[in-house]
Amino acid sequence: MAMTDVLSAEDIKKAVGAFSAAESFNYKKFFEMVGLKKKSPEDVKKVFHILDKDRSGFIEEDELKFVLKGFTPDGRDLSDKETKAFLAAGDKDGDGKIGAD
Repeated sequence: MAMTDVLSAEDIKKAVGAFSAAESFNYKKFFEMVGLKKKSPEDVKKVFHILDKDRSGFIEEDELKFVLKGFTPDGRDLSDKETKAFLAAGDKDGDGKIGAD
């Protein structure tokens, strides 16, 4: 499954482009711009599974660093600071990874 099976290619391009500058990534704004906020829980899980490259059922820090590339190959890598902030926001139980729920 491709990301464009769930999200609009145009929305992905706009969202990734909006955060192309280093240290500019804001996950809340990104998810809103890419259209995830309007999607069903089922569609959000589809996107999660696309981003879960190792199919572990979790998105770990090393996968988060490349999250923008998960939406489009043109995306940049997140900085260590951006990655750690994103992980802290999504890691509800402190185990160092983000689950689908």
